Amino acid sequence: MRYVCYALAGFWLMPGFAQTNARTQLKLADAEAMALKNHPQVLAAQDVTLAQGRKIVEARSAYFPTVDGELTGSGGNYGARIGAGFISDSRLFDRFGDGIEINQLITDFGRTQSLVAQSRLEQGASEQSYQAVRYDVLLRVSQAYYNALRAQALVKIAQKTVEARQTQDTQVTELQRNNLRSTLDVSFADLTVSRAKLLLLRYQGMVQSAFAELTRALGAQQLTNYELVDEPPAPSPGPSAEDLVRQAMQNRPELAALRLTREAAYRFEDAERDLKRPTVSFVGMAGYMPYIDQITLPRVIPQEYAGAAVNAQIPIFNGHLFTARREEAHYRAVEADQRIRDMEDIISRDVRSAYADAQTSYQAITVTAEALREASLALDLAHSRYTLQLASIVELTDSELNQTEAQIDNLNAQYDYQTMYAALQFAIGALR
Repeated sequence: MRYVCYALAGFWLMPGFAQTNARTQLKLADAEAMALKNHPQVLAAQDVTLAQGRKIVEARSAYFPTVDGELTGSGGNYGARIGAGFISDSRLFDRFGDGIEINQLITDFGRTQSLVAQSRLEQGASEQSYQAVRYDVLLRVSQAYYNALRAQALVKIAQKTVEARQTQDTQVTELQRNNLRSTLDVSFADLTVSRAKLLLLRYQGMVQSAFAELTRALGAQQLTNYELVDEPPAPSPGPSAEDLVRQAMQNRPELAALRLTREAAYRFEDAERDLKRPTVSFVGMAGYMPYIDQITLPRVIPQEYAGAAVNAQIPIFNGHLFTARREEAHYRAVEADQRIRDMEDIISRDVRSAYADAQTSYQAITVTAEALREASLALDLAHSRYTLQLASIVELTDSELNQTEAQIDNLNAQYDYQTMYAALQFAIGALR
């Protein structure tokens, strides 16, 4: 009866129980495409890039004229003059007029050009940051995908272990009934069944956690019972970490973003330096006043008006404001240089570390496969010795435990390397 309860408990905890039997097949490439389309971090980074592109238009707008339409109506007492405040006429009179005003920058001797260049570079840096976010999401999708595959494979190992232990327990119990085995043998067989079922429950819980993480990595809100497709084994990590470091220096989007940010900082320093140069601009206005108080001002003011001027604004002294702004921009640019150096050191460390982890995991596949072969051979010998009554149940259960652990170690080594290889590709900037 207890075996039936264990089986029902295991079946209840299996993913997809009490749900529809239809399962959506999901490959790693499909998972990556889904994440890039739906993940909120990718969408947010994309919006930041689009917003940064608008700053180019903002900086470039200084090249174009500004045109304003104006409507003015005023009234005042006869013969009065303005004593305080600001109204655009020194004499008060009743009037109503409309017109337009045009302002056009002629030259600021390169400041606007530097600001536009800075905005373009910052937009390029934003695009590289967007690419970095995509890489980060792709890495998490790969890790979650392989962890879910690992958990499902571990469940299969645990299920086969439970079946084998139950079969053995049934055989030992039958032999004990015929006085061919002792009660101690039955107790050990029961213990192996319980351990196998506990292992199955643990791995079934791992499957649920792995699919929850995969759902988060995909940027989805609804948990879906996917049927994951195994990926082909990853190739070897390569012969040298130094070649990969050089590749990372060329490919990593974070480093490219910092380099563009540094160039933008130096262009902004140029723009702040140009604050000391003159600014030449043109202003023109024209309009019509359909109503003028002809009693107060008979035939003095014409109804049409127009005017234009060119103005040169030359900075002379402002309390060293422009000097301080240029120096601040310079130190910001130098700071960007140091941030690049720091990022290069971080990337070099990450690549070497990822390469070492990948190498270790790659070699572990061969070692654990050999251990699995030896454990399977030892189990066969122990089973034969136990059948011939040349070995105890303890020797047999130890061999079974060793084989199960060897199977788990070999499976973990394979998926560890898949995960480590994805991390290595991320470190060198070679993810899809």
